[in-house]
Amino acid sequence: MAITAAMVKELRDMTGAGMMDAKKALTEVDGDMEAAVDWLRTKGLAKAAKKSGRVAAEGLVGVAVTNGKGVAIELNSETDFVAKNTDFQKLVSDIAEVALEVGESVEVVKAAALNGKTVEDVLTDAIARIGENMTLRRMHLLEGDTLVHYVHNAAAEGMGKIGVLVALNGADNGIGKQIAMHIAATNPASLNEGDLDPAIVEKERNVQIEIARESGKPEAVIEKMIEGRMKKFLEEVTLVNQKFVINPDITVAQAAKEAGVEVTGFVRMEVGEGIEKKEEDFAAEVAKTVAGN
Repeated sequence: MAITAAMVKELRDMTGAGMMDAKKALTEVDGDMEAAVDWLRTKGLAKAAKKSGRVAAEGLVGVAVTNGKGVAIELNSETDFVAKNTDFQKLVSDIAEVALEVGESVEVVKAAALNGKTVEDVLTDAIARIGENMTLRRMHLLEGDTLVHYVHNAAAEGMGKIGVLVALNGADNGIGKQIAMHIAATNPASLNEGDLDPAIVEKERNVQIEIARESGKPEAVIEKMIEGRMKKFLEEVTLVNQKFVINPDITVAQAAKEAGVEVTGFVRMEVGEGIEKKEEDFAAEVAKTVAGN
């Protein structure tokens, strides 16, 4: 079968593949459009596998909220340039909506349907098309009477470098967004003392014990010093006990109470948290890109 320019264009529009790849695919399968899509997808899988070892520490956090339920997802890319790409941003938005509907875990989201494929296959196709490794790294669901979301450094609606969800008991009158902004700024370790990881508390206590003993003061005095410092530590790292950034004269819990609500949970997700980034100078990065590695 003769491969026409119109056929090549149609396949390019369907898959986002390059012109020469689209033409070769159609030639390989004698003009069968569906078979050509599969051929390109197979080729895309090979490209994606080649890129899967690269560190993806940039990207975006996407948030979505509906009917007392909210979700935050982190989709990583290798560079911030890709995070500004409209195709990548649409992918973040689409996956956040899927996660809001089916999200029990990242694995469940990856297996869910998106545009006639699984989310994992859509990601694989995007890796081949855009040319960078991408990873759906995390997702968190949050439920409550009222869900409020906030995005810091927004790249587009519902996505940015930091995403925050806040669950409230009671009707929000604007306090929800203020608390979400507070969380974005202060990054509390937990909602309250009961939710705080015991390992964090123990580590801080041991540090304070060593500091106090260095003072050479009597043991009874040291115990009081540790008690006071741990109380201050807990006030600083637990959301409800933190001084409210909008009004430091009161705590977040007091601000919520005055607004007629109670904070029952929160999620704060920041792009690249905990990922070890490989440092390269800009010239080396450009050379690497030109070389196609």
